[in-house]
Amino acid sequence: MVTLIDTLAPAGFNKALPRHPEKQHRPDTEVLRKPDWIRVRAPGSPVYRETQQIVREHGLVTVCEEAGCPNIGECWSKKHATMMIMGEVCTRACAFCNVRTGLPLPLDPLEPEHVAIAVEKLGLEHVVITSVDRDDLPDGGARHFAEVIGAIRRRTPRTTIEILTPDFLRKPGALEIVVAAKPDVFNHNLETVPGNYLKVRPGARYFHSLRLLQRVKELDPTMFTKSGIMVGLGEERNEVLQLMDDLRSADVDFLTIGQYLQPTRKHHPVLRFVTPDEFKSFATIATTKGFLLVSSSPLTRSSHHAGEDFARLRAARHALLQVA
Repeated sequence: MVTLIDTLAPAGFNKALPRHPEKQHRPDTEVLRKPDWIRVRAPGSPVYRETQQIVREHGLVTVCEEAGCPNIGECWSKKHATMMIMGEVCTRACAFCNVRTGLPLPLDPLEPEHVAIAVEKLGLEHVVITSVDRDDLPDGGARHFAEVIGAIRRRTPRTTIEILTPDFLRKPGALEIVVAAKPDVFNHNLETVPGNYLKVRPGARYFHSLRLLQRVKELDPTMFTKSGIMVGLGEERNEVLQLMDDLRSADVDFLTIGQYLQPTRKHHPVLRFVTPDEFKSFATIATTKGFLLVSSSPLTRSSHHAGEDFARLRAARHALLQVA
C-alpha cells in the first residue's frame, strides 16, 4: 500500500521554513548503500499513472515519492492507497520520519467526504487511513478519524477500513471515539523497541502505546488489532523478541516487521541492513508466539498488501475459532 499525503506547503504556510527545523543542527550521517534485496524497479505502468491522476485530482501528493518508498510501483499499479488525513504537518519530530514538522493548520471539514470520494474512484475494497500527530487538538483528531470512517461507510459500505492512528497521548476519551466508529482493523505502530524511544520516538511513550492497543481489545474484543516495527535502528534481537511478547500480552493480532530506510542525512542512520533470513526467523518466532498473522521482510510496511492481509487475518481467526 502507499501512504498519500499532501507534502506541498498549504496556503498560509511559510514555504521558506525547513521541512525539519528540529534536525537542522544535526550533523550529516552516512547513508549506507542498499543491498540487492532492497532494490526494486522504478514505477511507471499505465495503472500507476491512472492512480497518480486520481490522487492529483484530490490535491494529494505522495510522501512515498518524497521518501522513495520501495513499494510505490507495486502498490500504485494495483490502485492501492493509504490516505493520510489531518494535513501534512506533524506536531511530533520522530527521528525516522520524513513528514514535515511544525504547527498544523485547522482541520478541513470537507476532508472526510473528499477521502470517501477518492476511495470510491480508486475502487478500493480495503482502505487504510492514517494521519499525522495532532497534539494541538483537544482530542488528537479522534473525531476527525470517526468522521472519515463514517463518510467512507456511507459512500462505499462494502469497503473494509483499517486505521493507523497516532498514540492520542494525554487525550482522555479519544481512543473510545475512534473505536466506537467501528473500523475493521485498528493499527498503532510501536515503531521500535523501548530502549530506542528517547532517540527515535522521543514524543511517544512505549508503554502508553502498548496500553492503547490493549485498551482497543477491552473496548471491542472483536476488532482486529495490529502493530509494526522497523529494524536496523540499533535494536538487539532479544529486544525484538521481548517486544513480541509485550504485544501478545496486549492481545495484538497482527505484527509487521520491516527494514528502516533513512529519508535524509539528517535523520537517524540505518545502523544495519537485516538479512532476509533474519526476517524469516522473526516471522517464525512471532507465529509461534500466537499472532494470527505476521508479515516480516525487508520491504514490509504497515499498509503493504493490507487488503490481502485482511482477508488472511479473517481466515486465520475463523480457523482458530473452528479448532476451539
